Amino acid sequence: MRVFSGVLQDEAGQLFLASQAEPESEPASAALFRCLAAEAELSSSELVGNAWQNHLLDRILADENAFSLKAQTTALEQMGPALVKAARSDLDELRALFEHGLDLDGFVPAGRRPPLPMKIELAQSGDWAGSVERLAAHFREHGTGQLARYQAFRWDPVAKALQPIPDPDPVRLDQLYTYDAERELLLANTEQFLAGYPANNTLLYGDRGTGKSSTVKALLQRYPKLKMIEIAPGDLDDLQRLLPLIAPNPARFILFVDDLSFDEMEFEYKHLKAVLEGGLRSRPSNVLIYATSNRRHLVKERFSDLTKPIINDEIHQQDTVEEKLSLSDRFGITLTFITPDQARYVNIVASIARSRGLDFDAGELKARAIRWAMYHNGFSGRTARQFVDYLEGELGISGAQA
Repeated sequence: MRVFSGVLQDEAGQLFLASQAEPESEPASAALFRCLAAEAELSSSELVGNAWQNHLLDRILADENAFSLKAQTTALEQMGPALVKAARSDLDELRALFEHGLDLDGFVPAGRRPPLPMKIELAQSGDWAGSVERLAAHFREHGTGQLARYQAFRWDPVAKALQPIPDPDPVRLDQLYTYDAERELLLANTEQFLAGYPANNTLLYGDRGTGKSSTVKALLQRYPKLKMIEIAPGDLDDLQRLLPLIAPNPARFILFVDDLSFDEMEFEYKHLKAVLEGGLRSRPSNVLIYATSNRRHLVKERFSDLTKPIINDEIHQQDTVEEKLSLSDRFGITLTFITPDQARYVNIVASIARSRGLDFDAGELKARAIRWAMYHNGFSGRTARQFVDYLEGELGISGAQA
């Protein structure tokens, strides 16, 4: 194979080739069974075909090669005929390997996520070479590699690479209470972005425990086609390395920067400013930045910044002050999440308790919720959830002991 040769380069592929080279070798067959059984049983998606066939289809759709990568940005008719011909030939070979049953039926995957339509189409087709146009269209819509397979990622500053998050936080928007107006604006902005229209980078500013981070993470459950990459504030100098990795991909990405703020001697904010607006290399059209912060002014300021003496030999000190202030101004939308008052806090507690089916007298629930907040973290959505978690556990224990 000349194009899709990477499909068989993983452990299962090598074990398959070994088992085919020595059909009577029990160790090779047993090792292949162990590998594919673990993959099939722990899969988050429904299987297509038997365990070997399901694995082979996944590898084809995830293989990063000249054909799949170019198909992300180029129509099939604009590809070189030699590349398309080689892809057709490889797909014919892979279709023959697909026919090997290997007696690997009868596995039950852990998850029930539906498989991609292209995966089903290939499994039902006897002519994979003839499906090359549809396969190219699939890569153009979904991309390939781990960016196509996973929805959430974390930037690894040591490896300088994206690390997939197989099981992102399952929080949903209907589990978050109050701040509806703020969330509606964020949802509208996100929907514009997913539809291919201009949208704004967004700063979610406010007090701790008000649900800023949860609101951003909940977008993954609301919009299955959205992808999210979490990057720490201290790693923002890697943005110029990260952005070229995702720019060619057809998916839409939110760069999520949680708890964003900078000390006066930290200069990573300059990298963020350049990406938000003003850098020579523009932000890719398939990328937005959503950041959360407890500070409205993201770079720490001091009262001494407001005076005009020469500090550290800097003559134009006011220019430095303006530069610090300009970072938050470069977010097109700023959403404010303020600490709830007592009434709002009690309402959040009651809503969470009701959603979990906890039956409590309203007066007792209110009194205990206020007392909990006084002894713990004050009024906030986070405190409300923590209190109901405790309450649910208390009820569970007392019920088990009854």
